[in-house]
Amino acid sequence: MTGVKIHHSLDVDLVARELGNWRTSSRTGPAYHGLADAIRLLIVDGRLPVGAQLPSERMLAEALHVSRTTVTSAYTQLRDDGFLIARRGARSTIALPTGPAVTSPLPAPPTAGLAAAALAAPAPAVLAAYAEAAREVAPYLQTMGHELVGVAPLREAVAEKYCRRGLPTEPDQIMVTTGALHAIGLILKTYTQPGDRVLVEQPTYHGALTAIAASGAQAVPVPMVDDGWDLDAMQHVITQLDPQLAYLVLDNHNPTGHTLAGDDRVRLGRMIADTRMRTIVDETIGDIWLDAPPPRPLAAELTSHRDLVLTVGSMSKSFWGGLRVGWIRAERNTIATVAALRPTVDMGTAILEQLAAAKLLAMADDVLPERREMLRRRRAHLLRLLAEQLPEWQPGSGTGGLSLWVRLPAPMSTALSAAASRIGLELPAGPRFGVNGTLERFVRLPYALPEEQLDEAVALLAKAWRSVTGAAPPEPVTVVV
Repeated sequence: MTGVKIHHSLDVDLVARELGNWRTSSRTGPAYHGLADAIRLLIVDGRLPVGAQLPSERMLAEALHVSRTTVTSAYTQLRDDGFLIARRGARSTIALPTGPAVTSPLPAPPTAGLAAAALAAPAPAVLAAYAEAAREVAPYLQTMGHELVGVAPLREAVAEKYCRRGLPTEPDQIMVTTGALHAIGLILKTYTQPGDRVLVEQPTYHGALTAIAASGAQAVPVPMVDDGWDLDAMQHVITQLDPQLAYLVLDNHNPTGHTLAGDDRVRLGRMIADTRMRTIVDETIGDIWLDAPPPRPLAAELTSHRDLVLTVGSMSKSFWGGLRVGWIRAERNTIATVAALRPTVDMGTAILEQLAAAKLLAMADDVLPERREMLRRRRAHLLRLLAEQLPEWQPGSGTGGLSLWVRLPAPMSTALSAAASRIGLELPAGPRFGVNGTLERFVRLPYALPEEQLDEAVALLAKAWRSVTGAAPPEPVTVVV
């Protein structure tokens, strides 16, 4: 078992919120199994830090409205599995197992995954791009190789991409980063202090929530409605709480698939200018439209105070997650401000990867249509599988991106995620995409996997749902020949 240093005692109310609805049907086994599984998932996800102390058995039992025996049994199972260390006279401390010697079974190694919403690479295009990049890297070998804002060919290619979408952009308005999450982290480090409020959609990209928490800022959620954004609610939050920054995903929203368009997009631009709210607009999934292309970037809607909007993009969803290249598009003074801070974080993005990214952007019109068509087929396939095996589930109305945001018949997302992990299926619980343990009635289901892998994943998903609810398996369909 890993040696750990005790950091702090976790607040019982925080743990209870993070646990969400971990309960399963009484017909699926002892309640402590579900509680132990839910705590283990929080540890593995990093939402309960290693080295921290869990609340006492009595305190957690009272907060969860369960018997102390249930909590005691759950803690015992977690200690046996290596996820807790017990010391006499002290609370149990979170740990990670390091050896195979455990007395009760750990979750099965994942055999199917619904955790990552990302496609495999278009291999011929990526190989060609790297080959061309390797032939052009020689001049950069005569320098130190530190490019704080990025190499000229990529900055020019990204600037041209924005120009084609209706947002005039010069290369010196681009900073190349090591992926979109790196870009978000740099902006947070530049423009927020610990304790600052950051407005976010609810639900939103879980990586951004982690970055906000890591910066010491506080995410302030504005719930989305069934058809997208509630701008009245957003205006109210801005007026009441005066957030220092906002983080928004307006095109093919992750995880709902919605796009903010028309008058609402214009209104949001006016709202940002009027309230002087600096805003990150994450366009990482902007290229992954399936039914209609997104409107021009939000920054194009601002007629004043354009320095308030920082647009983030990436190669990961459009081309390949292994190509860790992203960017920030902003006004020149904003780029200069972020660049001045960047040496405290890193000295730039790998040059060969930047050159390869520039080559891929030049191939976008040949590569992306095929990827969109592949995703349309896989989305249709996933919808058919859900209709057949989980007909009571309700996919949302969003039509873009890489996943479905599905409403469950009951608020049991955490319990479902825990049950899925036991049978080898990776499935993030709905609360991972929100703030304060909410979204128990939802689950994100990516359709980026090939059809045969979706078949396996949904079969396991249906099995996990039955284990949570205690429902009988569906009756076999008799085919009359």
